[in-house]
Amino acid sequence: MATLDEPSATRRLIDRFGFGPGQVDLSGGFTRTAAALLNPSTSATQTPEPDLGQEVAPAGKTANSAQRKQIAAAYAKQQVALATWWLDRMVATPTPLVERMTWFWHGHYATSVQKVRSALLMQKQNDTFRQQGMGDFGTLARSMIVDPALMVWLDAQQNSVRAPNENLARESMELFMLGIGHYTEDDVRAAAKALTGWTVNRTTTTATFVPRRHDNTAKTILGNTANYDAESYVDLVLSQANSPRFVAGRIWFRLVSATPPAPDVLDRLVAAYGSNRDIHALLVALGAEPAFVDSANSLVKQPVEWLVGLLRSLGLRPGQLPNAGRALLTGLRSLGQVPFEPPNVGGWPADVAWLTTSSALARLRLAQAIAARANVSTITTSSPAARPEAVRVLLGVDAWTPRTSAALSKVADDPHQVLAIAACAPEYVVSV
Repeated sequence: MATLDEPSATRRLIDRFGFGPGQVDLSGGFTRTAAALLNPSTSATQTPEPDLGQEVAPAGKTANSAQRKQIAAAYAKQQVALATWWLDRMVATPTPLVERMTWFWHGHYATSVQKVRSALLMQKQNDTFRQQGMGDFGTLARSMIVDPALMVWLDAQQNSVRAPNENLARESMELFMLGIGHYTEDDVRAAAKALTGWTVNRTTTTATFVPRRHDNTAKTILGNTANYDAESYVDLVLSQANSPRFVAGRIWFRLVSATPPAPDVLDRLVAAYGSNRDIHALLVALGAEPAFVDSANSLVKQPVEWLVGLLRSLGLRPGQLPNAGRALLTGLRSLGQVPFEPPNVGGWPADVAWLTTSSALARLRLAQAIAARANVSTITTSSPAARPEAVRVLLGVDAWTPRTSAALSKVADDPHQVLAIAACAPEYVVSV
């Protein structure tokens, strides 16, 4: 194992537990930086949540074309406001781990506003991730099993004793709490019955339990028989031996490497997670693992992570840029990743899946648009020969390869272009 040096390890830490340098002080070194990142405050008074107004009622069967367009426009306005606000918060926060873990859970419990058709329900889910995402995973899992947005996304809002729907039951075991291969189809069918009775009220943005719609009989799930309901079902799944290994493995996959951890590493992470299912303790253990600073464990930044890191480095706030919301979201859409719009219940791909020719071109276009708005005084005050170094410092990159240095030197006369090219260089796109 080749271990990163102190500066590189510290930069990796702020990439994986945040979104790059931004407002994080690197001078304290790895240990102090880890302590600062791992003990964050959720205070973010500079980015208060947006007032999205009232829930937009869906178009009825009698709605005409003009009314449908008006409703669609109202939906779109709320969605843009919510997504722009979250990007703004990720950029502005002085405690980025909270938002990084909120982003992680959004990908884990991947829910799309395109089907949910409610920015207010998505906002409520986002708040749940932020408030509970670094504590007891059991608390979060019990909240999510009756989360209104997730219920609509997985067709659980009409789940009744007469017609149990298996979607939420299946995905809750396979993707959220247990993992593939650790349950049977009989378990899915029985779990669907345990989850019956919950409905969603879009007006109040709440989920309500209706006893007469619930299957109030004994069910056998994962070899255990009882009259399970939603909460006791979650507790049962989380008590399975593979559940902590699954959760720890998913966090490793997104924050450290697409290559699974060695068995002894996973054992230590699971031990830290413990009987309290403590996500914060797991993250502390993750940062303390020698494998965390193994130079082999690089990760390609997801488009949102790349964009937020770039904006943080440049001191650009999405909410303060004219028409930034739609422009940034359009750029992210061309890259294949927009907040609140995962492609499916499995979430977005990871690592090298983002390194395609089309994504490289889309990334460059977005980088050029951002660079055009950036303050490049630190670049312009340097001589053309020194500009590759100036932009390296600005973006917080450890070093350029000779190939990248040569490419930057070719455009050094244009400070905005050298910034855009640097932001698309492998050394910046990949968190090394």
